[in-house]
Amino acid sequence: MSSPEFSHLDAAGRARMVDVTAKADSVRTAVAEGRLTCAPETITQLRAQALPKGDVLTVAKIAGIQAAKSTGTLIPLCHPLALSAIDVEFAVEPDGIAIRATVRTTGKTGVEMEALTAVSVAALTIYDMCKAVDKGMSIGGISVVEKRKE
Repeated sequence: MSSPEFSHLDAAGRARMVDVTAKADSVRTAVAEGRLTCAPETITQLRAQALPKGDVLTVAKIAGIQAAKSTGTLIPLCHPLALSAIDVEFAVEPDGIAIRATVRTTGKTGVEMEALTAVSVAALTIYDMCKAVDKGMSIGGISVVEKRKE
């Protein structure tokens, strides 16, 4: 018997994946956001496609999509999900980049972790691709901003 407060623990207190077999399938959507803060000069170079590692936002978008699809492998107790849609968007601002990921599936469990993972890895990819020109970048504010079950 598991504790109602800790669904990922069994009666002996050991970690377990929650059994969602009995849950009905439904359309699930989650949106997560985060932000990478950087120097204005980094944004200038990004807009001019002048950064040494190339097209930062295209690579970061692909990285975010791949990460969302890999969440069940990266996070031990997450269910592997067949995702039906993943969108990673960027808003380039004077001192940083806002990142937003929207993930959808039809299934028994939500996709919040997939959206959070997409934002996190997209931000890390931008960081990696810009670190040669900006040592003062930071990543933060990563959170779920919307969750729907239809």
